[in-house]
Order: sequence, then C-alpha cells, then structure tokens
Amino acid sequence: MTVRKISLALCCTSLFAFLVACSDQGLNNPYRDNDSARSIIYSSFSERPKELDPVKSYNAGEYEFIAQIYEPPLQYHFLKRPYQLVPLAASQMPEKQFFDATGTLLPEDVDPKQVAYTEYTVTIQSGIRYQPHPAFSKDAAGEFRYHQLTSADLQSINKLADFESVGSRILTAEDYVYQIKRLAHPNLHSPLAGLLSNYIQGFKDFRADVLTHLDQQKTWLDLRQITMSGVEVLDQQRYRIRVEGVYPQFIYWLSMPFFAPIPWEADRFYAQQGMAERNISFDWYPVGTGPYMLTENNPNLRMVLSKNPNFHGELYPTEGEPGDAERGLLQDAGKPLPFVDRIEFSLEKESIPYWNKFLQGYYDTSGISSDSFDQSVELNSRGEFGLSDEMIERDIKLSSAVATSLYYLGFNMLDPVIGGDSKRARLLRRAISIAVDYDEFISIFRNGRGEPAQGPIPPGIFGFEEGRTGINPYVYDWQKGGLKRKSIQHAKQILADAGYANGIDQESGKPLILYFDTVSRGADSKALLNWMVKQFAKLDIQLVIRTTDGNRFMDKLDKGTFQIYQLGWNADYPDPENFFFLLYGPNSMALSKGQNYSNYQNPNYDRLFDKMKAMENSPERLRIIREMNAIVRADAPWVWSFYPKQYSLNHAWYQNVKPNLMANNTFKYRRVDAAKRAQMRKEWNSAVLWPVYALFILLLLSIVPAIISYRKRELARGL
Repeated sequence: MTVRKISLALCCTSLFAFLVACSDQGLNNPYRDNDSARSIIYSSFSERPKELDPVKSYNAGEYEFIAQIYEPPLQYHFLKRPYQLVPLAASQMPEKQFFDATGTLLPEDVDPKQVAYTEYTVTIQSGIRYQPHPAFSKDAAGEFRYHQLTSADLQSINKLADFESVGSRILTAEDYVYQIKRLAHPNLHSPLAGLLSNYIQGFKDFRADVLTHLDQQKTWLDLRQITMSGVEVLDQQRYRIRVEGVYPQFIYWLSMPFFAPIPWEADRFYAQQGMAERNISFDWYPVGTGPYMLTENNPNLRMVLSKNPNFHGELYPTEGEPGDAERGLLQDAGKPLPFVDRIEFSLEKESIPYWNKFLQGYYDTSGISSDSFDQSVELNSRGEFGLSDEMIERDIKLSSAVATSLYYLGFNMLDPVIGGDSKRARLLRRAISIAVDYDEFISIFRNGRGEPAQGPIPPGIFGFEEGRTGINPYVYDWQKGGLKRKSIQHAKQILADAGYANGIDQESGKPLILYFDTVSRGADSKALLNWMVKQFAKLDIQLVIRTTDGNRFMDKLDKGTFQIYQLGWNADYPDPENFFFLLYGPNSMALSKGQNYSNYQNPNYDRLFDKMKAMENSPERLRIIREMNAIVRADAPWVWSFYPKQYSLNHAWYQNVKPNLMANNTFKYRRVDAAKRAQMRKEWNSAVLWPVYALFILLLLSIVPAIISYRKRELARGL
C-alpha cells in the first residue's frame, strides 16, 4: 500500500465518522430530511389498490384512499356511539316522504304495506368546488382544452401531471345523479347494481336504455341525456331519489362512495382513446371534492394524498359521547379540518418490517399482528389486555374495539349430506358446531383477539344481545355468569342421533367424509388447516382439505360444488338487515347470484326478514330479530365462528384517535405533533458511533507498522 492510498483511506474513514456525528437525522430515516417538521401522516399499504373508481370499488384497502377524496351526501359522526349519520356534502339530512300507488302523500307512521314508494330529497351545500384537474380546464374561448385529444396530443402524455393546465368548478346536484346513472351502467359492473335494481325506480330500464345507445354509437356516452325515472335533478342544489316500497337502510348507502358525485367532464376526459393505455382513468386518478386528493400513485413504492387546495372546509365535532372530553378527543372542537397537509402511504408487504419501522417512529400507527402481539400487549390481573412495559416506555397508546364483522364456517344447504332441512342433516350441523371450538381458535390463532359468535349479528349492531339472552343454546350453556361450550360427549351423542355414531354412516356403513374448500395455502396456513382437521376428528369425521386459488374458490361457490367453506362479512352499515340478508332465501347464490353462499332457505325466516327489513329500530323489531336468531341457530346453516376484536397502537404524537368501524374518512380528524415526532425519532435512531471510531483506531493501528516499515526502506535506499 502506497502512502497516498493510506492517506486516502484515513481521510475517507475520518470523513464518514464526521458526517455521521454531524447528522441530525438517523441514518435509517426512509423519508426526506426536510419533511421532519411537516404535518404529515405516515402509513402503508400492502397491495396495489385495483379500483379507485367509486362506482366499482368495494374494498377496505381502496376505501382508505377514496373516502378521503370523494364526498357522498352523508357520513358517520366521528365520535358518537351508537353510530349516527350526519350531513357531509349535504346541508341537512335527506327529507323522506311516503307515497301510495296513486302518488298520494302518506303520513310518517303509515303501515309499510301501504307504501308504494319512498322519496328521498337531498340538498347539498353551496360553494363546494372540485379539486384542480385537467378535465375542467378551458381555453380563452371557454372551450374544454382536453376533451378532444388526438393521438398526437397524447404523445408526450404519460401521467395526469403531464397536462399543463388544470381547472375546477362548483359541485352540483346533477353530479350526484350522474354517479347513480353510472352505478346502473352495464359496462361498469358495479357490485351494487344488483341490489339497487330492486329498489331505485327505473334502474333496470335505464340499464336497458344504455345498452341500446351503446349499440348505436361507439364514442363516449353522455349519461345526462338518458333519464332514470327514479332519480331527478330538482335544481342546482337538490336532487330526488325514488325507492320502491319502504327500505329504511337505503339512507346508509348515501354515506358510501358509491353515491359520491362524479362530474361528467371527468367521465368525458377519461373516456378518450389512449387514456386507458396510459392508466389515466378514475382507477388511478380520482376526482373529488374532499379534503385530500391523490397526487402520487406509484403502487410499487408510494401513494400520496395531499391537501385539496379547493376544499370547502369542515369543522371538528363539538360533541361526542361520555368520556371523550377526558380522553382529549374534544380539544380541537370547532377547529377547521383537515389538520394534516399530506398522507404518505409506503408499500409494505411484510408485517415485521412495518412493525420495526413503527417502533423506530417512522410509522405513526400500527395494527398488532401475531408476530408482534407478545411484544406489544400483555394480560393484566383482571384478565384484560394492556400495553407491555416496552410500549409504555415509548408512550405508545392502545385502542381496541370489537369489529362490526363476523367470521363463519358455512355449509352448502343444497348438498345431500351436510345440507337440507332434514332432522338428520340439522343434527349433523349442530354436532359440528360444538366440535369446531372457536374459543380455542381465538386463543391459539388470534391471541385472544375476538369473541365467540352466537349468531349473525355482531356487537354494535341493533339486535345484538349480551349475556344469557344472547347465547346460542345449541352450542353453549350459561354457567356462573358466563359462556361454557357444550362438551364433545354431548356433540357425539347428537351425531349418533343423526345416524353417524363414531363417524360411521349407519345407513351405508361407510365412514363419514366431508370436504372443506379453502384458499388458504402455504406454510402459514398449514397449522390452521391441521387444527380444522382435528376439530372434525373429535367426532371421528374425516375432513378432506381442498385448497384452491381465489377464482376457483368463488367458482365453486357460484356453482354450488362444495360442502364446507369459510368466509367473513364486514358491515356495510350498522343495521341487522346487512347481516341477516346473508341467509335470506331469495339471495341464494344458486338462485340469484346473491350473497347467500350457503343457499339457505327457510320460509319462516324469509317471511320475518321481509317484515324486519322495512322497520325502524323498536321493541317490535327486536322481538322479530330474536325469532330470526332462534330459527338460524336451530337450523345451523353456519358455524357461528367469532367476532374479531381489533387492537391498534399509535404514538403519542398521533392525536384524535378513536376507533370508528363505520367511517372510512377519518384522516381529516387526525392531528400530528411533528416536532415531538422528530425529537423521538432522533432519540430512538441516534447513530451508534463507537464501532466507527473503533474501526478507525484499528485501521490506524494496522497501518502504523506499514508506515514505519516503508520509512525504514526509504532510509535504507538513501544510505
């Protein structure tokens, strides 16, 4: 090694140590240093959102984005429980009126059987403007700049930001009507189209009219030119929706992005030839009036929501439920929203890297996976989960709530063995319901994060009852003030009564073999599937696991070529109808491609459902719900599995946190103390310099002999 090389190595090592010592940020900081003091929320996503068009999107991961961008008429109150609808883009709650077949107005307390249709009149706020977007841009003559683009015009266009000019305009009632028409468009395949065709007058006829127009022209179809009898623009701020009969749950749909406004200009803009090939569409670039807009869509790295400069404004709630003020949830009462300038979502496919970054302060909030459960929470002396000492030392907060969701193990009621309404099949399903121990499942696979389900209605939904009155008597007993699962001996006796003693079909003399179809596969699912096999083995029933991909699995459900499956359901809105309809006979997948995948039918249940769904919450409605619960518990078309319990963690600088299982647009309420976050990041990620200094010293010691030897040789040559 020459003296020059030795000197260079010393300089590089010294410079590196100096830079590390002088850096004010951790070397592992994944964000820009100049953003440390800015009001930014840092979150993540695990897979690319496929649909950001509100006419098609029906996914929680996608709603995390579009609910911040689009504004339907209504929203759920951020703080109040039970969940309460309040105006969002609407200036007031919709007016509801009942009419008979002759068009005569009926009183509010009319018998639902006398109602031919219900009219909802929605009045939206004035002065709301859309986010800046090229679709609204006009030239000096008042003509749209980008509505007649040629292939030559698009040569230099690869993304929305490549358009030089943007514009905006005022939101009108017609934009809401336009979106409802898009829901009926046969080429857009909205998942809500089937349901709405049963309720909104003229919905089916409109679909037929659109098909006729599509056959006549190949260019963009202006839906404003086709009328839908059940939807009418009254003036610039008001529109009316006419619903068949009485459907109280319809108002909940007005809080979902399905009913958010879509400007015709954006529809026209995106429909141009060449746009789809460049991913310039509603699926990549939403157009809304909400507090945020999507300014970066790089699904392989990062997605960014930035504050909408045209946002009309909204105020933080001034009231909540008891205890909210004490928890600091009303400190921002009456202040303008949103509080945060930007929300950055980074791609994180694995839970462990996300968790480590959360502990380093690079993510503001985190769920609790099985891998991090023991590190984050622990069981206290009262049998309740609380934060671990490590989390308390970091001033991390814990939030929990039982989700308005249900997981269930379903049987195909059309199957000749496990299905049907015979006593034999019913007893078989009841025996399995006892043997498949979801109390154990919750303990092993979910670290206690759940409650054993007693029926189709989860906590937080009208009709859910706790205690003795709410148990499933075919699976549980009520002992000493709590649930106790019936014994496996009891289940075996029921199985014998069904004609399957010791797992043998007494009629054929053959072992009872059942088939479980699932998309679970790989090492992570092996333990769960083995557990499932063991549950059936308690009854000497052989369970065969048939794993498949998602498309093949749904195809089996569609065709009814299955025996047992497992699914879950998240509430679309806080009403028992949204869960009971999963077992409603006319919604059978085999009959109507509905959500009743078990193809369950019971005339008494269906009759009660038709009556219950049209009722407001009342003691009479509760009585009917209890009767419906009794029917499905006795028939056991499902094994009522569990209601998941959600735990989440957030750093102390991430404020205004309260679980809201109905609302998706809650980022606007969050506040971030960026200075505190920067300080804690610096403390938690300060560079450990002693290895650098030690390496420098070792390097120095290793080259000193070489320098001495080199000097001796030089002196010897001189002599």
